Amino acid sequence: MSTYAIGDIQGCYDELRRLLDEIGFDPARDRLWLGGDLVNRGPQSLAVLRFVRGLGAAALTVLGNHDLHLVVRAMGFDRPRRDDTFQDVLEAPDGPELVDWLRLQPLIHVEPPWAMVHAGLLPQWTLARAQALAREAQEALRGPRHREFLGELYGSDPDRWDDALAGAERLRVIVNAMTRMRFCTIDGVMEFRSKGEVEHAPPGFMPWFEVPGRRSSAQRLICGHWSALGLRLGKNFVALDSGCVWGGSLTAFRLEDRRVFQAACSRFRRPGGPAG
Repeated sequence: MSTYAIGDIQGCYDELRRLLDEIGFDPARDRLWLGGDLVNRGPQSLAVLRFVRGLGAAALTVLGNHDLHLVVRAMGFDRPRRDDTFQDVLEAPDGPELVDWLRLQPLIHVEPPWAMVHAGLLPQWTLARAQALAREAQEALRGPRHREFLGELYGSDPDRWDDALAGAERLRVIVNAMTRMRFCTIDGVMEFRSKGEVEHAPPGFMPWFEVPGRRSSAQRLICGHWSALGLRLGKNFVALDSGCVWGGSLTAFRLEDRRVFQAACSRFRRPGGPAG
């Protein structure tokens, strides 16, 4: 049995199937860990959702910001964006069922020695603390008042964690850190506008994974979300968003031996810079 972690698919279904063929993925034997952002910006979000859901226990995914955007749109809480490409999901007869399935996915997945989150963890959070906080947000997403939570989800404030936070503000910080964060300060203040390379960090900010004293630094952590960062393979940090939807590649990382597999993704490319 092999376990493969795959970076942001973003509706690139054909490339996903080509990558799985290349690695010889067998759902009866192997497992997939998908790093979030299954949908949007690419051409076949509906096909990706149907395929991943159909794999059952052979695949798991964490929620990304584009996944949550689809859920929020489906609930009627946000306006269409010019670069949205998941109308196929919203119009499909099984669309509501797929959106509900997506809403129930976790924000973080942990199977020692590895953990996976779409964007990142704030520097003051241990892995155990992050898991506990993720459960709070997941309960809100999965509970009977999930529509109320989704209606209050959007926004970039507060921009930092405080144990005293409560209600929608507390949950918003948790979700934003795990699905949107790239840069933060040493004290964990998040900055959401910058999406570029590490060298272009705003003054006073740094990549969240480079913050000195980050309390999850000893944990082997897999993430995606940051296409400008590209593939990075550190001892305890693996970044897998290699920009498939922007003409890069789709990357799979085999957990057992750290071997990397890639499928070129030049067929679909949108102008305007890296995915958010």
